[in-house]
Parts: sequence; C-alpha cells; structure tokens
Amino acid sequence: MTKQSRQEMTEKTPSIYPVKTKLQITIIFFIVIGFYLFSMFWTQREMVGGFGNALGNMYVVIEKFFPPNLEVIPKVWGEMAQTIQMAIIATTLAAILTVPLALLSAQNITTFKPLYLITRTFLNILRTIPDLVLAVIFVGLFGVGLLPGILALFIFSLGILAKLISETIESVDMNPLEAMRASGGNVFQVIYFGLVPQVLPQFTSFVLYVFEINIRASVVLGLVGAGGIGLVLDQQLGFYNYPNAMAIIILIFIVVIVIEFISNKLREALI
Repeated sequence: MTKQSRQEMTEKTPSIYPVKTKLQITIIFFIVIGFYLFSMFWTQREMVGGFGNALGNMYVVIEKFFPPNLEVIPKVWGEMAQTIQMAIIATTLAAILTVPLALLSAQNITTFKPLYLITRTFLNILRTIPDLVLAVIFVGLFGVGLLPGILALFIFSLGILAKLISETIESVDMNPLEAMRASGGNVFQVIYFGLVPQVLPQFTSFVLYVFEINIRASVVLGLVGAGGIGLVLDQQLGFYNYPNAMAIIILIFIVVIVIEFISNKLREALI
C-alpha cells in the first residue's frame, strides 16, 4: 500500500466524535475548570489568613493527636461492638423489607402501574433524606442511644437496597418466568423458582455492600448522639483528649478494614 493510498484512507475514516460534540465537550471542560478556580479563589478569600494559615493550623492540631493513647482501646470495645450491632440489625431489617418493596418497584414484575409508581415514589423519598438528618430527627424523638442510630441506618439502607435490587430484577431474563406462567405456575412459584435464582447472588452482594456502608455511617451517626463508638469519639474530641481520640480512630480504621476484607471474600465466593 502506497503512502498516498494510506493518506486517502485516513482522510476517509470518519472521526469517532463529530466536531460539534468535541466543541461542546471542550466548552464544558473549561467551564468546569473555571468553576473550580473560582471556588478556590472565593474559599481562600473567605478564610482568615488563606490556605497558608489553614495548613499551619492543621499541622498544629494534627501534632496534638500523637502519640495515640492505646491504653484507651480496651475500654471502648463495648462501644465498638455496639456500632457493629447497629449496622447488623439495620442491614438485616432492611434486607428483609427490601424483598417486597423491590418486587413492587420492579416494572417487569409489578404490572399494576399505580402500585409501581407509588412504591417508586416512596423509595425515591427515602433516598433523598441523608442518614445524618434522620439520626438528628430520631435523637430528638427518642433521645441519645442506639435506637435512633438503628432507625436512621434502617431507613437509609432500605432506600439503597430496594433501588439496587429492583434494578437487578428489571434486568433478569424473563423467558423462564413467562414459561412458568404459561405452564400454570402462580405468582409465588414464578418468583421463587424463576426469579430468586437469578437475583440471589446480586442480592447477597448488595446486602454485604450496604453493611460495609453502615459500619462507616454508624460511626458518623454517633457524633450526633446516635450511640456507639462515634459518641465516645465525639466526647473525647469535645474534652480535647486528642491522644484518646486518635486511638479510637485507629481502632475504627482497623475494624472497618477487617470487615471490608471479610465482606469482599464473601462476595467473591458468592458471585
């Protein structure tokens, strides 16, 4: 093939993206960069002393956290266990209630349109409320303790799980389900024998994933009085016991890493 023919083929090869699309992407890119630069300038303008002073203060504060007081770790194991219990209870309850809600919010299963729309709207409302806001509301209703944290994590988990599982249900192969319906199977038989085997691995994976999220979220919820290790951490920070707080942070980090490792191994074995 000559150089001229190769050049002609190159000229005839169409571009992956049209010129108009490239121009739009370029404009959007520079707008985003400009927005970030403006935000950085405005943030520094509002800060006393600018970023330089903030970095200096950060170094002074971080220095107070070291060395951590590891002797406090045995004293907070109970609160760490409460945090894990909060996540387990909330995830379990959410996983149970997710099953009917996911079925009702799956368009290929729930053919009655009003019921489908009502369930979808309800789940969308649940997902719009942050878990921290839920925790503040329940702490105001029930007081400081584990119950507000469990309720907040339960509602938070329910919105995520039902959304993920319903989308998984909508993407399944409908041929086995239609064959069972044609052969006289009732609704429960179609769901149990046709739908569950297709969805179960993803369902288990999503439940483990939400459990990991709840472990981390339960620590944050403790900062607003929802119990667990987060409440103790907030108290230590409030009393300026920075070495104790650093030891608690290290404990939380180790526990989260171990739980995520076990969860990943379980997901690998199931999928």
